[in-house]
Amino acid sequence: MSDLQVVSLCKVFGGLRATDDVSFAIEAGTVNSIIGPNGAGKTTLLNLITGIYEPCSGDVRLGGRSLIGKPTHTRVGLGLGRTFQTPQICYNMSAVENVMLGSHLQLDSRLTPAALRRRSIVAADRECRQRAAYLMAYVGLDRYIGENPGAMPYGALKRLEIARALAGSPKLILLDEPAAGLGAPEKADLSELIAKLSASGVTTVLVEHDMKLVMSVSRHIVVLNYGKKLAEGAPEAVRDNPEVVAAYLGRAV
Repeated sequence: MSDLQVVSLCKVFGGLRATDDVSFAIEAGTVNSIIGPNGAGKTTLLNLITGIYEPCSGDVRLGGRSLIGKPTHTRVGLGLGRTFQTPQICYNMSAVENVMLGSHLQLDSRLTPAALRRRSIVAADRECRQRAAYLMAYVGLDRYIGENPGAMPYGALKRLEIARALAGSPKLILLDEPAAGLGAPEKADLSELIAKLSASGVTTVLVEHDMKLVMSVSRHIVVLNYGKKLAEGAPEAVRDNPEVVAAYLGRAV
């Protein structure tokens, strides 16, 4: 069963076709990667899926439902989560409060007029904080729960963003270059976390340049080049595709 479908998606900036008739499907509960050289259109594609950009044509479907025309917060409510290349962190809040931000849609839906009493709000806040603390432990950040993000290493900030995305209870999570800036031990931990997400039923899509990570965790890979889909398939098939090798300047992936 397809969790995410991208259908003939196009996006033009001036005369540049940043996304050019791209189509693919992502199966529910799997780990997938979108790869390609710099400027291939990978982040533009994520922005189209999440609603930061609207396409010139084409469709994006989550669980069979079209997302076109729906704002980003609505897409989050429908089960879409995302992290960014550079962690988007609120440094005037604690680490656990950053994760709590990801639960705001669920919290807002429960604050009916009858529930807008101080006791109800305090109870909801306490429950939200407990879940955020659980998610920080889930991604291996329990030691930082009470810390300010400014005191956390870069790799931990990457995980903090993943925890915040998970706070929205996504069916599908998009990770934009999650391994960028990480050392080998942190990448190994990231690989384990991605496997854990998949085992829990969360569909995962990575945009990533670290081919060792991509090949080890992915079930399916989509390759972009100059805005077009160059190839897709299992890791071994993509690795041995001559066009993919050529797109990476003759180096094996």
